[in-house]
Order: sequence, then structure tokens, then C-alpha cells
Amino acid sequence: MKKRYLALLLILVTAALLVSCSKKTPTLSLLVWEGYADPSFVQGFEEQCKCKVSASYMGTSDELVAKLRGGSAGNYDVISPSSDVATSIAKAGLAEPLDLAKIPSYSELSPKLTSLPLVKVDGKTYGVPFTWGPNPIIYDTAAFAQPPESWNVFWDPKYRGKVSVWDELSTVYMTAQVLGFDKPDPDQIYNLNDQQLDAVKKKLLELKPNIRKMWSTGGELTNLFQSHEVVIAMGWPLNTAELRKLDFPVGETIPKENTTGWIDHLMVTSSSENKDLAYKFLEYMIQAKTQKLVTDKTHYVPANAHASQYMTADEKQVLHLDDVDNYQKRIYFWQDMPRRAKYNEIWNEVKAAQ
Repeated sequence: MKKRYLALLLILVTAALLVSCSKKTPTLSLLVWEGYADPSFVQGFEEQCKCKVSASYMGTSDELVAKLRGGSAGNYDVISPSSDVATSIAKAGLAEPLDLAKIPSYSELSPKLTSLPLVKVDGKTYGVPFTWGPNPIIYDTAAFAQPPESWNVFWDPKYRGKVSVWDELSTVYMTAQVLGFDKPDPDQIYNLNDQQLDAVKKKLLELKPNIRKMWSTGGELTNLFQSHEVVIAMGWPLNTAELRKLDFPVGETIPKENTTGWIDHLMVTSSSENKDLAYKFLEYMIQAKTQKLVTDKTHYVPANAHASQYMTADEKQVLHLDDVDNYQKRIYFWQDMPRRAKYNEIWNEVKAAQ
């Protein structure tokens, strides 16, 4: 009798455990840029879908690609590649072709962004535009009475050891602009020949005495300004927003040479085991109300222009939604790069040089 009782008890305990396991909260795993999984907007999705969002962050596009190609793709459900690697990720089969019927708010996104070929392969769409923006000059207004007019200021001996650049190919693009390689065709900076890349390398080596540190995460750059280690840098609008919240005297500008920029997309990885939840996340993130919350955190421009209905006139102006076309003319959006390996080789040689 006692044995039967124990057996019955064991069955009941096992059944209870199985029920509890079946009710385990589903988790959506992200590999995204900083600021794209902030609780201010992600929490609403978690509550709506009774799930948990777990985010990891990347510092560069190459880091994202390396993780996906290195066998880690199965660890993530949603990624946010920028326009320089989105095409190669789609072509490599690392992302899922999307059923746009499952993403109703896609029709609200900027036609200028959705018409670009960046995430389209063989007639299929692999990503939804999420946010976009520039890589501007960020500067300490205590050190600059007027906004810097040119990227050339980075090479000014007066700022020796006071400059920071992004540890990313955008610094190569910027140097190509300083050398005039974007004339007459801005797209040329994404397809430099060997001679041009050698000139870029030489120019970057001349910059090294002025570089205090090459930043790899947005938080790192914010800290460099806060600690007064640097007074000028290439950065993100996110840095400007964070420094202003800290009452730091920060300015942001696009210089006369213009600047590079990015269109970030949300993609579902082909190896995701939570594809239905991932689709719901994409839909949630591009809705107008969510896009407004995202801009509050990042100060990036929303892909869904309907987000402006929730903004004040000042907020629209800060995000350039009152003059989008002219603002975009000052940004050379990243593209798929046929010679990316060569660019990385040059950049790594610059970093290794003493």
C-alpha cells in the first residue's frame, strides 16, 4: 500500500513539473544595436505577448556578421543589421524571407526606405526598416565656441589626444570624404580602389596622435566625454541624447563634407525557433506609437513617419521630420560593400600601427 502511495505521489509530482514547464514564459532573443531593447518600449511588448525579451548588443556590423556566421545564429531570433550588411545577411540565408501579410504596419513605413534594394533578394523581402540616422560630429561646447565646420578638425594638432573615432569602417569612409573621394559620386567611398585606400591609410596614420581612444560601444563614448578625456568625436545621436540628459555641454553637427549614415532593419533569423513571436515583435516595433518611444530613447529618425503625430513641433524639428528630404541629402547611407574585407584589412593595419 505504501509503495502504491509513493508511486502515485511520484506521478503527481512529475505531472505538476510537466505542467509548470509547459507554462514557461517564452523568451525572444535579440542581437541588436544599443538602445533597441530599452524597457521604455520593450516592456509593453512583453506584457502584450506574455513573454520575455532578452537582448545582446553589437558594436559594429562586422561583429554581427561574425556571430551569425560563427554558428551563433541559433542563439538569436531577431537582429537589427544596418544597410552595409543587410544584403549579405539576406543572400547568405541567415535571415528569414518575410511574409509581409503578417506585418500590417509595414504599409505605413516610408516608401523611400521600403523601395530600396537593401533587404530584397530574388523578389523576397528579408527585413523591415526600423530607424535611420547619421554619424555626426559630437563635440564639447565648452571646447568649441562654434560648431566645427569640417572633419578636418580631427587632425588639428590643438586636439592632440582629445579625439575619439568609432572603431568601425565609418572612420574609413569619413577619411575618404576628407580626401575628396566622394566627389563627384558619394557612392565611391563604398568602393575605393587600392590607391585610394592607401591614401586613406596614410591619412588615418596621421590622425593617430590625436586619438585618445577608438570607441566600440555608445556607452564608452559617452563616458569618454563625461570624464573629459575627449572633446570631439564621430558618434551617434544616441550619444548626444544621453549626454544632454546628464547635463553635459554637448553639440552635434553634420560638417560641410556631409557624413555617412545608416538604415537599420529588423530581421528574423532563419534559425529562430520563435518565428511567430518574432513576427509579432517586428509588427510591434514599427507601429507609430512604438516608433515614437524609440525616438525618445535613441533620437534616431523613425522609419514610420506616422510617429510624428505623437510628437511636439520641437521634437519633429530635432528629428528633421519637418525637412526629411534635405536632411537625407546630407547623409551617404551605408551600402553593401564588395571590398569589405580589404577595407577591414586597411583599418586593422591602422589600429595596429604604433
